[in-house]
Amino acid sequence: MLFKVAQKPKPFVKWAGGKRQLLRVLIANVPKTFNTYIEPMVGGGALLFELMPERGIISDINYELINAYRVIRDNVDELIESLKKHRNEESYFYKVRAQNPEKLSPVERASRFIYLNKTCYNGLYRENSKGEFNVPFGKYKNPKICDEENLRAVSEFLNSSHVQILCQDYKDTCELAKKGDFVYLDPPYHPLSKTASFTKYNRYDFTEEDQIELSKVFRELDKKGCYVMLSNSNTEFVKKLYKGYQIEEIEAGRAINCKGEGRKRDKIELLIRNF
Repeated sequence: MLFKVAQKPKPFVKWAGGKRQLLRVLIANVPKTFNTYIEPMVGGGALLFELMPERGIISDINYELINAYRVIRDNVDELIESLKKHRNEESYFYKVRAQNPEKLSPVERASRFIYLNKTCYNGLYRENSKGEFNVPFGKYKNPKICDEENLRAVSEFLNSSHVQILCQDYKDTCELAKKGDFVYLDPPYHPLSKTASFTKYNRYDFTEEDQIELSKVFRELDKKGCYVMLSNSNTEFVKKLYKGYQIEEIEAGRAINCKGEGRKRDKIELLIRNF
């Protein structure tokens, strides 16, 4: 059973590997019935907001992202007021980027995170080896820094449904899954080549060893009796990892690429299911 709100929420940040353009295909492949919706690498949460489940568990290892989810749920009015104070100016952008988020209040921290996402180059989230956000100014003419209507819609959904918001490794979240739950895994994609894919959402890369570990978690969830669906790139390496499961090739136009022509070109990726 899915939840209903006055206005349907949508992702409040742009995120590498975001699934807005794939929602039609994803929804068509969601199990007809399930208990709890679990997304251990939630990112922008496109599928979460499209499904609007009554019960869910979402998590991510990125503290800035999870703090924003929590602040939208608990303090959306204060967040909106803070976002309205930001300016789309280059010098101001770098001043905000230079702030130490650990010295800010949760609301100020979420405001900084959303502001940087809306005004940085291509909405990309990237950290250096010290864990510092290091994407340059985006030079947009009129970015929508404060989307008040959507923030309130997201807040209403998170407050009215039973969705836990956790900041932890995806493996810890998957351990919470029980028989009949639906787990959607959307990891950093396996690179098509050494330079073709973006896997550095934080200071740590998602390596081939991590992909192998993820496939083991997928199989463990399958053994538990969970419905499991996973998105990844169309490589032989990934296909071998999930041999024996339902593997479908789907088209997806990706929005995060250093070259404009790369953003427009459709790419084939994989949708993998155990049901």
